[in-house]
Amino acid sequence: MASPHILIVEDEEPLALLLRYNLEAEGYQVTHAPRGDDAELILQENTPDLVLLDWMLPGVSGIELCRRLRMRPDTQALPIIMLTARGEEAERVRGLATGADDYVVKPFSVPELVARVRALLRRAAPERIADAIELGDIVLDRRAKRVHRAGREIHLGPTEFRMLEYLMERKGRVFTRGQLLDAVWGQDTDIDERTVDVHVGRLRKAINDPHERDPIRTVRGAGYSFDETFKA
Repeated sequence: MASPHILIVEDEEPLALLLRYNLEAEGYQVTHAPRGDDAELILQENTPDLVLLDWMLPGVSGIELCRRLRMRPDTQALPIIMLTARGEEAERVRGLATGADDYVVKPFSVPELVARVRALLRRAAPERIADAIELGDIVLDRRAKRVHRAGREIHLGPTEFRMLEYLMERKGRVFTRGQLLDAVWGQDTDIDERTVDVHVGRLRKAINDPHERDPIRTVRGAGYSFDETFKA
């Protein structure tokens, strides 16, 4: 199963390192941005599964970044936990009104924060923790590493399986070839982006019979997505 990706936006380096260590120990993928404008650039390239967002940041403030993310269709439902030293009720209300899903006042218990992260991810994307994803007539079993469509078994290589899992988990979201390379092959890969097209072609050939609808959508000039309207 692909681990959820968490973006920490925090300018206090010791706290950012502490959070990263504990979240990675839980099995999450973690990216850190020390400034609000740095985080905005990262979010334009690749949307994480959850953001831990400090209120007071250099560059773009956390509260402003939260507001901007809620205005973008692709990040409108992105889970956000605000981290702040402001404990007054009026400030908590302001943070939640801006669009934050949860609010944690410093200093906080790291195990409690990790529990809140886990709970929010479970509410936001239950398919990320389920053993199987079922969309239309396609069933992907993470534990058994098997895929079935309309009752027949689909034989996929490891790369095609990871790609299908990633797209099904995020149905409707369009990913560039570069984003798919990072997610499926890893960020340190030096593989050419055209390799993505080859594996998408293999995936399509494996999961589609001639009479069946193709659930993988090509978005001209952008990339690929798993069609959110796909049905059996």
